[in-house]
Amino acid sequence: MDGLLRLGIGPFQVFEFNSTTVPEQRYRGRSGSFALKVCFAKQNDLTFEIMQPISGDSFMADYLSKHGGEEGIQHVAFDMGEKPMAERQRIMRERGFEPAMEGWWKGSKGVCHFCFFDTEASTGTVFESIEFSDDWEDPDFVWYPAPPPKEAGVEHRIE
Repeated sequence: MDGLLRLGIGPFQVFEFNSTTVPEQRYRGRSGSFALKVCFAKQNDLTFEIMQPISGDSFMADYLSKHGGEEGIQHVAFDMGEKPMAERQRIMRERGFEPAMEGWWKGSKGVCHFCFFDTEASTGTVFESIEFSDDWEDPDFVWYPAPPPKEAGVEHRIE
């Protein structure tokens, strides 16, 4: 995060993804059990995401293992419009890409279904699609290194 902060990207909202916050997890077609630190920095219409694997099987841990522990761009999230996740998955399967890691993240209200597709062999990176429920509200988080100024227009849930 500090490297991105030096570029002017941040501050970051820091979340815990684990069996409590993401109670339904799947990895390569079976039930999964991963824990991740997930950090978001919103810059206008672009969101930067940093994910740190803590435990369990995950695409992020696979990436670090494959690249000798070197960090880098592991995935890109893309929008498939208003299509429900089941339709997104059907479309991607028709294109030859299976869901490889997914979960249902609990917000303060609502849920976020995220799905990583096994696209690395064809594209050089992993692609993710995210579907937030209409009633989504961020769960509790901490800011790093500190909350943005009030005038930045970012909600300050926990400071």
